[in-house]
Amino acid sequence: MKVFRWVVMGVAMSVCGVACGQDGGGAPAPPGAGPAGRKPARMPDEYRRPAVITRLDGTAVSARDVDAAVKSAMEKWKVPGLGLAVICNGRLVYQKGYGYRDVEQKLPFDVVTSTYAASLTKTVFGYAVLQLVDQGVIALDTPIATYLAKPLPEYDNYKELAGDERWRKFTPRMLLAHTSGLPNYRGFEDDKKLKIHFEPGTRYAYSGEGLNLLAMVIEEVTKEPIETIIQRDVFAPFGMTRSAMTYEPRFDINHAIGYDENGAPLGPNEHMHVRVAGSMHTTVDDYARFLAAVLRGDRLSTAMRAEMVKPQIRITSKHEFPPFENVETHDNDAIRLSYGLTWGLYFTEKYGEAYFKEGHDDGWRNYAVCFEKAKDCVLIMTNSSNGEHIYDQLLRAIQGNTFTPVEWEGF
Repeated sequence: MKVFRWVVMGVAMSVCGVACGQDGGGAPAPPGAGPAGRKPARMPDEYRRPAVITRLDGTAVSARDVDAAVKSAMEKWKVPGLGLAVICNGRLVYQKGYGYRDVEQKLPFDVVTSTYAASLTKTVFGYAVLQLVDQGVIALDTPIATYLAKPLPEYDNYKELAGDERWRKFTPRMLLAHTSGLPNYRGFEDDKKLKIHFEPGTRYAYSGEGLNLLAMVIEEVTKEPIETIIQRDVFAPFGMTRSAMTYEPRFDINHAIGYDENGAPLGPNEHMHVRVAGSMHTTVDDYARFLAAVLRGDRLSTAMRAEMVKPQIRITSKHEFPPFENVETHDNDAIRLSYGLTWGLYFTEKYGEAYFKEGHDDGWRNYAVCFEKAKDCVLIMTNSSNGEHIYDQLLRAIQGNTFTPVEWEGF
């Protein structure tokens, strides 16, 4: 596959199909095989042609303007390093690294810098799960009790649910849509214990515990480690060669160091245990490939791709965090704020549906948003706890996106 390189407004750009990236992102992966009705990974010729950066309203944005917006935001909020990818009409049209992955050593942050993905991990896991649903391995609305060899509280990690039979109502759909009633993490609970906070399926509350439970269920059913499934069904077919569910020694050569709000280094966040709610290490180039594949619905049936971004539950909470905050609002009624299967959703009268996901941890702030109709995405990955302050500014400048639920997401 050819890589087109030229200078636009004085800034070097790499533009190519979604299976190649700046600094030689690797060869395209072969199309994935699957059952009838399941879309294979593919690389149409249209993704190889040069493209330009356009906002949702069709106006063009120069690379110089993008650079200026990014550098201004980074300087204002003291963000040391940032990676950006822009997809327009389904094609990767721009990606670039800015600043430093290691400030002390003045090492540049680029699009193949290994970066802690935090909760962006959830969308990759969810995409693998939906492939299993397409294959008939599990069903979205079958209670997880059906798949377990023994009652859930008899598993060591879930013994605290003994006496609360509501766990029997959990389905994969509830766990993927964050409607189980489980907490984000039990460690955030006042008593550090796992509990169900409301009737499963009745409301939204962000839950990493729910996704980790679903991973355990899938491992019970398939008899395979979840990282093997994700490698086979997501990383390999989409050419995500620099991604893994844990930190690996091969990332040492080009990894980012996270920084707190005051610029103090926190290290590379070397997760050594798989956690589908947030242990993945990836790069801007790799995750942009994933976003492009999601836009196309590669390796999913048409029906399952639609289910992924179908509103599963309306969101009426004032804020996303804390998950069980008992404050309701109508502030987001106009954009129909909802949750799909591992993706947040909103609607705009002019540009249609959008889906988004944050990745948030100390020293790391990542954000991705895509518009279905335009097939436009913006991906922002940073190595700073200050990174979330710049999302809205950059989305407005690059995408013309003024719809992000900033207050709800806590930006």
